[in-house]
Amino acid sequence: MLAAEEVQHALDLSSGWFLENLWLVALIPAVAFALIMMFGKKMPNGGSEFGLASMAASLVIATGAGIQWMARVNSGDAEEGGEHAIGLLQTFGRSLPRASEGGEVEPFIEPVVTSWVWWQNSGLEFGIGSFADGLSVLLLWLVAFISLLVQIFSIDYVRDDRRYTQFFGALTLFSAGMLVMVMAENMVQLILGWEIMGLCSFMLIGHWWEDAANSKAALKAFFTVRVGDIGLLVGTAVIYFASSDWIAENSPGANGFDIAAIQAWALSGDSSASGAAILVGATALFIACIGKSGQFPLHTWLPDAMAGPTPVSSLLHSSTMVVAGVFLVARIYPVFWEAFNIANGGLSFIAIIGAITIVIAALLAFVQDDIKKVLAYSTVSQLGYMMLGLGTGAWLPAVFHVFTHAFFKCCLFLCAGSISHSGSHHSFDMKKDMGGLRKKMPVTFAAWCVSTLALTGVFPFAGFWSKDEIIDNVGNNGYTVLMWVGLFGAALTAMYMTRSTYLTFFGEPRGAAAGHHFEDHVGDHDLTVEEHEPELAMAGGPMVDVHDEPTPRSLSAAANVDTVDHGHDDGGHDDHHGEDHGPHESGKLILVPVVILAFLATFSGFTNATPLGESWEYVKKYVEPRPVAVAIESIPHSGPGEGVSYFVPGIAEADEGDEGGDHGHSEGCGLTTPPEGSACFFPAVTHATPTLAKIALSLVVVAIGYAIAISFCLAFYKRRDKRLVGLTERSRVARAGHKFLVNKYYLDALYENVIVRAVAHPIANAAYWVNQKVLDATVDAVGEGGKRTGQWVYENIDQKVVDGAVNGSGTVASETGHGLQRTQSGKINQYGGLLFGAAAVAAIVLVIVNVG
Repeated sequence: MLAAEEVQHALDLSSGWFLENLWLVALIPAVAFALIMMFGKKMPNGGSEFGLASMAASLVIATGAGIQWMARVNSGDAEEGGEHAIGLLQTFGRSLPRASEGGEVEPFIEPVVTSWVWWQNSGLEFGIGSFADGLSVLLLWLVAFISLLVQIFSIDYVRDDRRYTQFFGALTLFSAGMLVMVMAENMVQLILGWEIMGLCSFMLIGHWWEDAANSKAALKAFFTVRVGDIGLLVGTAVIYFASSDWIAENSPGANGFDIAAIQAWALSGDSSASGAAILVGATALFIACIGKSGQFPLHTWLPDAMAGPTPVSSLLHSSTMVVAGVFLVARIYPVFWEAFNIANGGLSFIAIIGAITIVIAALLAFVQDDIKKVLAYSTVSQLGYMMLGLGTGAWLPAVFHVFTHAFFKCCLFLCAGSISHSGSHHSFDMKKDMGGLRKKMPVTFAAWCVSTLALTGVFPFAGFWSKDEIIDNVGNNGYTVLMWVGLFGAALTAMYMTRSTYLTFFGEPRGAAAGHHFEDHVGDHDLTVEEHEPELAMAGGPMVDVHDEPTPRSLSAAANVDTVDHGHDDGGHDDHHGEDHGPHESGKLILVPVVILAFLATFSGFTNATPLGESWEYVKKYVEPRPVAVAIESIPHSGPGEGVSYFVPGIAEADEGDEGGDHGHSEGCGLTTPPEGSACFFPAVTHATPTLAKIALSLVVVAIGYAIAISFCLAFYKRRDKRLVGLTERSRVARAGHKFLVNKYYLDALYENVIVRAVAHPIANAAYWVNQKVLDATVDAVGEGGKRTGQWVYENIDQKVVDGAVNGSGTVASETGHGLQRTQSGKINQYGGLLFGAAAVAAIVLVIVNVG
């Protein structure tokens, strides 16, 4: 009974322990990383125990925080204007009622901030801690949950890998970096988490660095993202200096790095928040998002990142790394809202890039033989939907799509890993080593189909509720052309996923799927694709060449053997060393995460099923911030980090028009200037009302995409229709279009052969010139001078002085000896004469001395 009361007390809103201590969600995995690297190799399971335990603990805390946040929102809704003490910071949940779109009154729900002074410089204090609101709590739970499932999957998938311990260490730190960024209360901490992920992605993509293709992919990802990261630093600096005066005047304890302060400044109506500075700052920040989230034109690194282990691909593409850019836009959305004039229907930079990315990535997915690269381009396209939503004012649908996308995309990648692990002998080539696997791997097939239906937006799967909501809101906000772009992208998604599904699970088994494979494990990274050509040619099974234009590919990156010498799986059979090498279903450690994700890919959309009514809009209620003008107060922390100040919203006097306004939103939140002494932290976004006609249009477009793709697959792959087979050889237009796609719009050629060459080669030549003409010349000159100095010292000092002195002393001694030699005659009379002479001399000396 006592234990139950303690649990209830921990979950009670008045205590808010999980919200106050949300920073533990990131700290625990960071500590686990250190433990893995120090003690992992001595542990029974190579240190994976620390990673699993840390992610499980983080998930528990994130879940508790989610429960407390929902209770906080519910309490705020029920007790308008009430105060709620929240633990260590003594923050005050003062709320100003406003009229919602449905006429109900909604209060402002204040975030819970816990912060310590990290470091100080010239009176400027930088904090580190946690910022708990609906957005951060949702993503913290999502990251912890997905990371835990991926780590469970990895136990079996990378079993016996040569760097098993390092893999789990980097994977755990990767999750910790994302968690640090999501909970950041200031831009400095956000950059810290952002760069931790960049470092870990480099290590994980290049996990099998012995293969040159993997090393190249890791470097490409690192440098491409670093190009965008320059925008993050520049944008942060611009926003800091642009907002500092207003923030110093309105909240002296805060500074231009505090995220809440930046949000309030952006919506303040101040001249500094509506000029060129905020536009430049927002543009620079979005450039960073383009690099991190794989948007056009910096998306080229993302498909190459498939060189890493499949669990890395799954985590990277679902809830970490690539989602970071989307999160940054969503977190400081007021900056982009004002900079790009989204409130007035301006065609924003974000929307344009998002729309382009949707289409160009979807088209590239059609020409991929690597199943993981198909999913990679799918991720790029779906990230385009998220950016399209954010760029057109559809904040909530974009964030909701982040949530649902994580489940079905993670599931798809893990299904691809399951196929590689147990069905295609480590190959990801759909055309050479797959086909007919639905009978051999029924669970994987079912999960793949469910997640594909979710991805393509088929009712009632998760993607239907989130992606269609983005498209609906884009059209509702006046972007009709972009709405049709979104619908076209949905049709393309259905088509390329149908192609992938057919090549993988239908038709006749080919290559490894037919039980034919070579025994050399590519995890050894010592063979090239040319060395494997005979084995590949003899693998058997009907070979289908979709484009009739084979291109050279490296074994790991394009022939796609996701490459470790795995041991036995949890199913109790020897996966690679037993007698049965044929395709079979994967073990429990692989299938359990897949099944859980497939379940969520089916039902997670109901957490914000807008067409079913407001009672189903949980994400909107608990995650979307309230656009309410509240009073600005700046108070010091009374708990951890005392002396650090921040914005605390208080009660603002409501004007008569506060309960009206456009769509029922209060004035001043992105529509007009907020009342003096008050601030807004989120703009007044609108929400489309779903109609049966809009839903039917979306479903019809997807159905048409499926119908076209299924008809093509049956005609091309099964019946080998002569009108389609060899089309790229007969038609110049088809050949040119196919070549354009295969070469990925020649962006890699542009970057590597033009831009990189134009920058790197002159720098390399200049560095070589400096090395040869300056450094080497200086070293040579110093060496020559030393040689000449040594020669002079040898000839003049050593030979003439030192050796001369030594030789002279020897000569003197020798001549003295020769002179004294005569006195040694052996004659007694001579010795007596010498003694007598000596005595006489001594006597004379004695007399002289005495007389003197």
